[in-house]
Amino acid sequence: MKKKKLKLKSGARKIVIILSAIILLIVILLGFYFNRVNELRSLGYSEKASKNIIFKFKYSYVRDIGKNKTLNAAFESRDYKEKNLDDYVKIDYDNQKHLITNINKLLDKGYSVNEVSLIINRGDDESVSDFAKRDKVKYIDEFLKVDYAKLANYDRYVAYQEKENDDAETTVLYVNMDFDKENYVDPLVINKFDDYVLVNKHRQLSSEYIPDDLVKIKDEYVKVDGDIEIERNVAKAFYDMAEAASKEGLELMVSSGYRSYKDQEEITNTYLELYGQNYVDNYVAKPGFSEHQTAMSLDIASKSVDTFINSKEYSWMMDNAYKYGFILRYPKSKEDITGYKCEAWHYRYVGKKIAKYIKEHNITYDEYYVMFLDK
Repeated sequence: MKKKKLKLKSGARKIVIILSAIILLIVILLGFYFNRVNELRSLGYSEKASKNIIFKFKYSYVRDIGKNKTLNAAFESRDYKEKNLDDYVKIDYDNQKHLITNINKLLDKGYSVNEVSLIINRGDDESVSDFAKRDKVKYIDEFLKVDYAKLANYDRYVAYQEKENDDAETTVLYVNMDFDKENYVDPLVINKFDDYVLVNKHRQLSSEYIPDDLVKIKDEYVKVDGDIEIERNVAKAFYDMAEAASKEGLELMVSSGYRSYKDQEEITNTYLELYGQNYVDNYVAKPGFSEHQTAMSLDIASKSVDTFINSKEYSWMMDNAYKYGFILRYPKSKEDITGYKCEAWHYRYVGKKIAKYIKEHNITYDEYYVMFLDK
């Protein structure tokens, strides 16, 4: 007996054909979609950004642009604006929570893409967000083009320049060093300590701060009675320097190293009683404002000559200290910058690279810190 073949009615066949075509189309589209997502991912775009790029039909545009972090952030953001697409590409990226929101606000206020880039990259999320709320201001390029300018200091730059009539770079440098403030008034309290910490009349250590890695200076190098402590790496650098000096018949000694907040308090009170406030203001740091509390500074002495500046050791230090990572912290020619009268004996350890730059460019550590470290 022969089996009968089942035949689909013509209507059913059409449905099957249509469904098959739809499935095939879906497979093709999914393959096309994932292929493009993978291409965008390979260019450096996140999965979220890649999906939004495709859904917004900007695949070809982005592919032609290539990798762009600001563009990636724009397509990740709910605040993406089509009208700002070409501008996003030209604005420098910074990892800020409200980056695209703030870019949109700044562009809407009439800032150029170059100005927006400066604003973004001279501030953090908080300062940029605050600035984006303001009406458009002038002189953005003038101040923020300086590499170490800070957006948060913009109003201070304007006020200082109007008062002192300095050029933009000098204004930025001096304001960042707090020259627009009185000494010891509204100081920055240092909460995070590292070997490069800057302490001066505007930057203060807490009374509780004690360095972690203190060591005692070897007795043969101590100029005065009693123990002198210093940070371990500073001690090692000093021994290397003293050994080099000894080969030329010179004897470097140490008369002071680490001093605690309490030690500095006692010293300040003693000099205040002996010599008065004016002397203390020029020569003695208030408690918390002394570099000696960092354990990164040494008072250098000569074994044979009591007045260090008159010794051969002093001349040798002026020529060679930087080779071992030390700088003369308060030079005569920079009293207006450091805020202290010259201390020929006071040397700060900053490492060989920084010491060499400071020596070659004849600047202070205050200036170097503002220009390169205080980002």
